[in-house]
Amino acid sequence: MNLLDPKAAFVIERLNHAGYEAYLVGGAVRDLIMNKEPKDTDITTSALPHETKKVFEDYPIIETGLKHGTVTLLLNHTPIEITTFRIETGYSDGRHPDKVDFTKDITKDLSRRDFTMNSIAYNPVTGFVDPFNGKDDIKNGIIRCVGTPKERFTEDSLRVLRAIRFASSSGFSIDGETERAMTECKHLLSNISMERVYSEIVKLLCGRNVKQVLLKYSGIISVVIPEISRMAGFDQHNFHHKYDLLEHTATVTESIEPVPHLRLAAFLHDVAKPRCMSFDDDGVGHFYGHPALGAKIADEILQKLKCDNETREKVVKLIKLHDNPIEENERIIKRKLRSIGKDLLYDLIALQKADTMGLADEFQCRHEHFRILTEMTERILEEEQCFSLKALAVNGHDMIECGFKGKEIGEKLNWLLEAVIDGKIENEKDALIEQLKKDR
Repeated sequence: MNLLDPKAAFVIERLNHAGYEAYLVGGAVRDLIMNKEPKDTDITTSALPHETKKVFEDYPIIETGLKHGTVTLLLNHTPIEITTFRIETGYSDGRHPDKVDFTKDITKDLSRRDFTMNSIAYNPVTGFVDPFNGKDDIKNGIIRCVGTPKERFTEDSLRVLRAIRFASSSGFSIDGETERAMTECKHLLSNISMERVYSEIVKLLCGRNVKQVLLKYSGIISVVIPEISRMAGFDQHNFHHKYDLLEHTATVTESIEPVPHLRLAAFLHDVAKPRCMSFDDDGVGHFYGHPALGAKIADEILQKLKCDNETREKVVKLIKLHDNPIEENERIIKRKLRSIGKDLLYDLIALQKADTMGLADEFQCRHEHFRILTEMTERILEEEQCFSLKALAVNGHDMIECGFKGKEIGEKLNWLLEAVIDGKIENEKDALIEQLKKDR
């Protein structure tokens, strides 16, 4: 039975025909076993890099990593990495092997990989090559290191985060020995580049099992985002909340669509609460100013993680606004559309709805409010109601013709827009110009 897509099948068949072993390997095989569409096509082969290039001399080849045995074949503009079977030794920088030796033994190649579920190879003739029982671990939903866990994490400590990322995305549990080694090696994460950490954090946050992972492994995440350490066990002392701060945060994160900027905003929306807590005379906890300070802290965290500017700016804006209530009032919604735009408004409504999911049971009735807000916003947009200067029926040229000059043009346009939003004037050119003439 051939489980491969046509491109992978072609590459493997051509290498086999030339006298070399070749297999699909890694995450692509794991995805096939789990009946998922493989995201990548990675091939491993007994052919040395120069031999691989010879086999595919009629195709474009990118020499991406010859030192480590990897060439990238461009097959109909699709990149396919082809790597020679190899053995790696010494990881003095905690990421890259000090020495790479090529081998003809597929089992030795698979033994250097991180987890058993990623240490399976496949080709249509041989079938699955599974020396570490990865298929059983996939069947049983277990994440287990290949060989000695501490060695795997010492080689590349990012694997500690990868383990909990896989737990979040797949819903698998982590093997006990692997988990103990993760705890022992978590301090090594401080040596990893922030770009690699950020990539894993985002994938973790977008996983379907994110709540359980955040609750169970906050101690590991805190190594790279120390601000999270104060959330666990933090009693909010407020009748709005039935959870401590970490469980509230995990619930909110799980309750919003798995889009990076939304999950990041949910994850960090209350990050400033431990710094802002105060008590009233009745012993009730309050967190005055936590959205603004939280936006500042989130900005610092995301800059440290090398988050891209577009995502960072969206997250910071959402956190700053997340505690501002939005009334079921068309004029107010239009002003929100004017000030932050439709995309950010929809995101803000989604974040506030998710935030409600983390509150005490008696506040769950607020979901109807967010449904109404969404419907009102959709209606305003569908009816193309005026909420911006761009949609106003008059412009700067009209102002000049009416005798306005300089900065009073902008002031008058904004005044007209406010009047239109308030329903005092129809957004029709004649009516607006007539109003302007009255004011001269």
